[in-house]
Amino acid sequence: MMGIEWLKPGIFFGSMLYAVIGVVIFWICFVIVDKLTPYKLWEEIVEKKNVALAIVVGATALAIGQIVAAAIHG
Repeated sequence: MMGIEWLKPGIFFGSMLYAVIGVVIFWICFVIVDKLTPYKLWEEIVEKKNVALAIVVGATALAIGQIVAAAIHG
């Protein structure tokens, strides 16, 4: 039975802490990817409507997210 175990303060705040750490690591990795590219990602995707680059950046974001989640989960 699932119950309300996840509502215990230790479990709840631990989960929130891991979520914040995961988002921060994801953001740092995404900034690094942005810096490594020879152009500004936001300008290319939004202003120039580069769909191919948007797909690559989306796939990269999903991959980084999976790596971060796997690292946190153990």
